[in-house]
Amino acid sequence: MTSAADEAPLWQPGPDRVAAAAVTRFQSWAAEHHGAPSEGGYASLHRWSVDELDTFWQAVAEWFDVRFSTPYEQVIGDRSMPGATWFPGATLNYAEHALRAAEDPLRAGAPALLHVDETHTQAATSWSELRRQVGSLAAELRALGVTPGDRVSGYLPNIPQAVVAFLATAAVGGVWTSCAPDFGARSVLDRFQQVEPVVLFTVDGYRYGGKEHHRADTVAELRRELPTLRAVVHIPLLGTEAPEGALDWSALTAGDTEPVFEQVPFDHPLWVLYSSGTTGLPKAIVQSQGGILLEHFKQIGLHCDLGPEDRFFWYTSTGWMMWNFLVSGLLTGTTLVLYDGSPGHPDVSAQWRVAEQTGATLFGTSAAYVMACRKAGVHPGRDLDLSRVQCVATTGSPLPPDGFRWLHDEVADDLWIASVSGGTDVCSCFAGAVPTLPVHIGELQAACLGTDLQSWDPDGQPLTGEVGELVVTAPMPSMPVRFWNDPDGSHYHDSYFDVYPGVWRHGDWITLTDRGSVVIHGRSDSTLNRQGVRMGSADIYEAVERLPEIRESLVIGLEEPDGGYWMPLFVHLAEGAALDDDLRNSIKRTIRENLSPRHVPDEVIEVPGIPHTLTGKRIEVPVKRLLQGTALEKAVNPGSIDNLELLHFYEKLARERR
Repeated sequence: MTSAADEAPLWQPGPDRVAAAAVTRFQSWAAEHHGAPSEGGYASLHRWSVDELDTFWQAVAEWFDVRFSTPYEQVIGDRSMPGATWFPGATLNYAEHALRAAEDPLRAGAPALLHVDETHTQAATSWSELRRQVGSLAAELRALGVTPGDRVSGYLPNIPQAVVAFLATAAVGGVWTSCAPDFGARSVLDRFQQVEPVVLFTVDGYRYGGKEHHRADTVAELRRELPTLRAVVHIPLLGTEAPEGALDWSALTAGDTEPVFEQVPFDHPLWVLYSSGTTGLPKAIVQSQGGILLEHFKQIGLHCDLGPEDRFFWYTSTGWMMWNFLVSGLLTGTTLVLYDGSPGHPDVSAQWRVAEQTGATLFGTSAAYVMACRKAGVHPGRDLDLSRVQCVATTGSPLPPDGFRWLHDEVADDLWIASVSGGTDVCSCFAGAVPTLPVHIGELQAACLGTDLQSWDPDGQPLTGEVGELVVTAPMPSMPVRFWNDPDGSHYHDSYFDVYPGVWRHGDWITLTDRGSVVIHGRSDSTLNRQGVRMGSADIYEAVERLPEIRESLVIGLEEPDGGYWMPLFVHLAEGAALDDDLRNSIKRTIRENLSPRHVPDEVIEVPGIPHTLTGKRIEVPVKRLLQGTALEKAVNPGSIDNLELLHFYEKLARERR
């Protein structure tokens, strides 16, 4: 929660900025055409968007000129969750909308994609060239027998070929799914074997951290273990020849064929995304062409305020939903910045240099990267020309208050800072960026339009100003249409709807403030509950990691068989630091004075590193299970962890405590 000292906004948009924002113009138009409130600003627009859900989404479709090749019968056919149906009867194609800018003669030669590698060599792909390559590849996919509903997979880094392959797949009505090439074979197979792809796009390797990483052996294993493959397409990123039986990328994209966009039902699958999957196989989450199209038009066009004059850079890999979100920037005619490389090579300022070099107007990154820059003492606003950066957005974990202050002080004092929160499950945000609202330190600006976000107590009563469960009480178009291989829907139901029937429970602790902003406290399934007082782990991390000696931390609350409660704090120390009594006392004092005396850890334990999922999230629940005595192979899916060796520390500690 905010302190009294932080009550004044850190940033306030000026009247010109408010007037120019797309969400302001949308509200005026929706007031004229659909009865939206013309007064009251964003708060009144949001209230209308959830009270009049059908009308709001109809307005979004009209505002962004969604091309329905056959008309819809109604906006929402069935509101029940899970199982809501959207725009029944309508047909459309996502890729057709993503390539619309190429139809404008004034835009066709402008860059759709700017690709940057670790050498900071920049290559542009124009809108017309992107459309040509998609048309050529889509025709080749059809020639290979790919039909609507077939799965097409990519083992690819964040390069233009990945965007082309995805759009060509969507154009033919195929279902896209991808993993980054830093995933090992087992991790990839845990995902792709579930969906049985018929085509695999792959690179021979990638460059990261100044080194080449060859992947020929991994690709060979994928080919052996994916018997449904009809074709493998080789992209020679490291310059090697295509292996025997593989098709060459350049041959498939050399044609000059006008793209044909398969018109598919609104709820036709667009892609399969995967949950972190720290235990068991990753959930294979299916989202629809129409649902993603509308949700991303709203999110990118209204919340991120992006249009044809903008350049959109989000540091991501193809294994994270933010890559899919980034690609949807094409929907608003925005130029995408694709960076393929390490976030910290040759030093921690690498992402800022990409933003400078490409003229990014919205730069998205992780909260962890911002805090790493703060700890490293870099000065991006002083040392680089970031004058085109209007907004820095963060996700992956809550941005701590010190991160807000650092961005304001070290990037620009007139910087829109958008901490956003959502999930792979909806491939979007529940709360975050609003260009017309002030930014308060430690807070997300507001719930997103069309998102009936609430904080509930265990009895399902809404809360304001108190910590509760993040719930969404009305359907969103991008909610999963289903999970793959979940014929009766039971896995989908149990993942979100088992606590509050008919209401989406996401698994985060949040506070909704009386001004409509949102504070995220971390995952509710790893909540620290001491003497009846709940606290999210994110609050602990924010306090502890202010200390220069602490590189990263992990806190676990363990209910013990005798009714006791053991709460250890694991710390990965900065280089040169030592965990002595002075540092232990400093850590405990920081938590006691800044958070709660009840949440001072019972022990502070040094560890060689903090384990994460492959998308960078600290894995609290599997560590908790290990400490409770669960066997490693049952506590965690080994293929989902960035460094499995780190888990042996907790396994050994559990044995010693028995």
